[in-house]
Amino acid sequence: MNKSSPAWPLIVVVLAASCGCATMRRFAVNKIGDTLSSGGSTYESDEDLELVGDALPFGLKLMESLLAESPEHRGLLQTACQGFTTYAYVYVQSEVDPVAEQDLQRAMQIRARARRLYLRAHRYGLRGLEVAYPGIGARLADEPAQALAVVKREDVPLLYWTAASLGLAVSAGKDDAAMLARLPEVEALLKRGLELDEAWKEGAFHEFAVVVAGARPGVPNYEVTKRHFQRALELSAGSLASVYVSYAEAVAVRQQDLAEFRALLDKALAIDPDAREPVRLATLVAQRRARWLLDHVDDLFLDADDPATGERP
Repeated sequence: MNKSSPAWPLIVVVLAASCGCATMRRFAVNKIGDTLSSGGSTYESDEDLELVGDALPFGLKLMESLLAESPEHRGLLQTACQGFTTYAYVYVQSEVDPVAEQDLQRAMQIRARARRLYLRAHRYGLRGLEVAYPGIGARLADEPAQALAVVKREDVPLLYWTAASLGLAVSAGKDDAAMLARLPEVEALLKRGLELDEAWKEGAFHEFAVVVAGARPGVPNYEVTKRHFQRALELSAGSLASVYVSYAEAVAVRQQDLAEFRALLDKALAIDPDAREPVRLATLVAQRRARWLLDHVDDLFLDADDPATGERP
């Protein structure tokens, strides 16, 4: 049977469950692990956010079951890191702000859950790096830049998701001094990724540097953040809605620049999600956030336009 057949993963799961031989079971698990972790995901091109949200938990638990059998499968570790990070961001943390309007206590519980899921993802990312670079996890906490100097270009995707999971955990725990103390780890991961392949995924490291700037307490370095934003725009040819939304939240809100805020989000909403199927889901997620932000201008800006006339008071 052709391994690209949709039935192949199911057959391997049955073999893995029924085979009594540990060697054969590990072989079967590794085969499905290779299948799950190779190539693009159909989730990323889906047009139905709810359908993907319903399906992801099963997929994540399946990956954890496979990792229990093959704990050093780097492809599965990376996929688990990516999957838990994506699920936490798209389907858990996204609920925090809407829920907070009605129930602040419940919103805090959701935020705490998102942080736990991000840290769970991060542990998988670190495990993936540990397989190739034993001891890197412990060194990362003490000497992040030196620890990451050994990481090679082939590990850029794992580097990104390890950074993203921890960075989003910090963002979800801004009131936690212990989490904020881990920002140097995030920045070192991002810096190493930029050194190895700044153009990866159309400037994903540059865009995430903007997100990290928004998570850092105090006033960010606007000049550096703007350079990351502009480079992300260049590398993506302005086709990624998330780039505009990230900069609008990280910089335009901080600077109370309502005109730029609106212009950025209008550009994000003008992108056709169907124009690029591989990033359709990401576009839909970013546009959902853009709409929510525009609906809450009065909460984000001290001198917002009058909602009835569009004019400043």
